[in-house]
Amino acid sequence: MNPMTPTTRAVGAYGERVALRHLIDAGMTPVARNWHCADGEIDLILSDGDDLVFCEVKTRRTTTFGVPAEAVGPRKQQRLRRLAGRWLAGTPARGEHVRFDVVAVTPRRRGAASVEHLRSAF
Repeated sequence: MNPMTPTTRAVGAYGERVALRHLIDAGMTPVARNWHCADGEIDLILSDGDDLVFCEVKTRRTTTFGVPAEAVGPRKQQRLRRLAGRWLAGTPARGEHVRFDVVAVTPRRRGAASVEHLRSAF
């Protein structure tokens, strides 16, 4: 696995800010951002009505290697489920339902970034 470059890290941080703003504008409430433990990180945790949402944000500057959401494959999904379980075990916050969303962000040369929110993505 390649280490993240400063540019890659900056693009990812930009995508997370864009995604968070998009989700807040959609009526969701942030609970945690960039929660991490020894096993990994959850980008965003939000409440959406009675749902507790674990959200993976993927940002890509081009679609050369596919659209951003395609990067959330079975292994990443399994890891996010495991991380969500760890977060839930250590936190009193609860929702009636748990949901996993993906937000795909593609910056544009001009204007606002393209944002695709996949609710209940897996």
